[in-house]
Amino acid sequence: QVQLVESGGGLVQAGGSLRLSCVASRNIFSANVMGWYRQAPGKQRELVASISSGDSTNYADSVKGRFTIVRDNAKNTVFLQMNSLKPEDTAVYYCNAAYRVFSYWGQGTQVIVSS
Repeated sequence: QVQLVESGGGLVQAGGSLRLSCVASRNIFSANVMGWYRQAPGKQRELVASISSGDSTNYADSVKGRFTIVRDNAKNTVFLQMNSLKPEDTAVYYCNAAYRVFSYWGQGTQVIVSS
């Protein structure tokens, strides 16, 4: 069992920045993929960014060039740096850790971007 705890969400004006953190209760260097997802009201959960064990990254088209995902294996933490935020980035952001057999989710952190 792995617990994931997200933090760093909040209210920010359009054009601003936030950095989300996801701390895992066990090592993440063995996770195949660490990812950030988001879910806006009335919408399905979608992948925002992911990073593999080999540090390959993948981003949703809507966030490319604005968001950066980084993993710090020594701290069992994954970060999502979000710049140039837009109102359409408003959502609950969830951290996911995909290991060989199981996948785990955090409880989410709310991000609200005002126009």
